[in-house]
Amino acid sequence: MSLLTKTLAAGVVSAAVLVAAPVSASAEAKVTFSIPSPTGRYQVGTTDLHLVDHTRPDPWKPDRKRELMVSVWYPAKDTRHYPRQQWLPNGIVPAVETFAEQAGIPKGSVDWTAARTSGHVNAPVKHGKWPVILYSPGFGGPRSVGSVLVQELASRGNVVVTIDHTFETPVEFPGGRVEPPVTISEAEMGKALQARVGDTRFVLDQLARKGVNLDKVGMFGHSYGGFTAGETMLHDRRIDAGINMDGSMFPDFGDVAERGLDRPFMLLGGQFPDPETGVLKDHSPFTDLDPSWGLFWANQKGPKESFVLEGGRHHNFSDLQVVLPQLVKPLGLPADQFEQFIGTVDPDRGLKIQYRVIPQFFGRFL
Repeated sequence: MSLLTKTLAAGVVSAAVLVAAPVSASAEAKVTFSIPSPTGRYQVGTTDLHLVDHTRPDPWKPDRKRELMVSVWYPAKDTRHYPRQQWLPNGIVPAVETFAEQAGIPKGSVDWTAARTSGHVNAPVKHGKWPVILYSPGFGGPRSVGSVLVQELASRGNVVVTIDHTFETPVEFPGGRVEPPVTISEAEMGKALQARVGDTRFVLDQLARKGVNLDKVGMFGHSYGGFTAGETMLHDRRIDAGINMDGSMFPDFGDVAERGLDRPFMLLGGQFPDPETGVLKDHSPFTDLDPSWGLFWANQKGPKESFVLEGGRHHNFSDLQVVLPQLVKPLGLPADQFEQFIGTVDPDRGLKIQYRVIPQFFGRFL
């Protein structure tokens, strides 16, 4: 893999490619930030599910059964007296602090647990035949960092299910138990993809057992989660449409790029400097930046769409697009501190574009 495609596969960026130097931590109170409210007509509820696949050994811990945490977001009937969901679970804060420090955010300067989503915990469901949309995060990233887009989709009349892929990222289970990630080599990335596909199919099975209507199912994901969406669709016809947000689809690790799909799929990308020339290029099927997207486009048999977020980078498709800009002034950081993560697009504009493009796509095909 090239440096570019390694970056596009990961949910976080490694310390080796970070260039921002840490600044001194302030003795003042910790900085806080907010998560924007969704724009749809429905109030949003959310609940966490602890699922155990008793038929499948964990691929990373074969002596154990595969264990998952997922969150279900849905249109709510009444949200009064139901607290809003904490954006980031307490147990994964240390991992986020490590990433933040590498990105130039002083350790201990930000309160990562203060922010709340618009999802009200265990609020009663508003009954309806809602489409189901699955969400898979980037490699190494928790399901929490997709909350902004997830709650937007729920507010527009969808049941959205987010999945943590255990042992790729720290996962907090009931009672405060945290399972840390294991080291996964490049040679094991195909194994990781198949684990993700297995996780997703198991979640669909569990939803069906709980009586959730699966007549209309979509899936989207960021980075390796976008690859996961395509690969899962290849192996499970219950998923009717999918979106890959900025994730390479490596033929060495999965088959979807070489085989294509017979159902609708969108490629949603940012813009990146060419590794050799530094010239800014679209991450799309129509440039040579990521050959896997061109390969998929040529082999895709179902409806296909491509959209480029101008001025966007890899993490404009995660919650970091709204979190990082809020930290710049309070921490006294340079205006371009996070440009390598979230580009130069205005955060509000970038989010509004995604609020339009993603729901419209699923609205057409689900």
